[in-house]
Amino acid sequence: MAGAPYKVYIVVDREFGDKLAEIEGAPVWIVDTPINKAVVRRLWSEHPQQNHLTGITTFDDFESSSPEDILLGQLDTIDLHHGVYSANPPYNVIEVVGTPLTDRVKSELSEYGFNEFFASPAGFTAKRTEP
Repeated sequence: MAGAPYKVYIVVDREFGDKLAEIEGAPVWIVDTPINKAVVRRLWSEHPQQNHLTGITTFDDFESSSPEDILLGQLDTIDLHHGVYSANPPYNVIEVVGTPLTDRVKSELSEYGFNEFFASPAGFTAKRTEP
C-alpha cells in the first residue's frame, strides 16, 4: 500500500508574499524577491525547527529570466534535495505557483519521471508514481 504523497511546492511568483503562510505541511521552494523574502524571514523566525525537508527554502531570482526559466533552472537542485538521494520515500508531487503548464515544462519534468499534469489558475501540479 502506498503512503501519502510527498509534495513539494515550487513558487516562482515574484509577488507571492503573505500567501506563503497559507502553505502548511509540505516543503516550499520560493523565488527570493523582496516581497517574498520578508514573509520567508518571518516564517523562519516563527518556525525555527523547520529544515529543507519540511520548511521553506529560497532560491535566486534572475530578473531577466521568465518564471518558467527560473522553475526549470531549479529542478536539479530540488530533485537533489527531495529525490532518491535525500528522502525516503522521495517526493512524487510538485505544485508549481507562478507559471503555467507548457509543453516545455512537461518535457523537462518527464525527464524526472513526472507523467501526470494538472493545470490550475495559479500554475499546475505534476505527479509521478516512482522516481
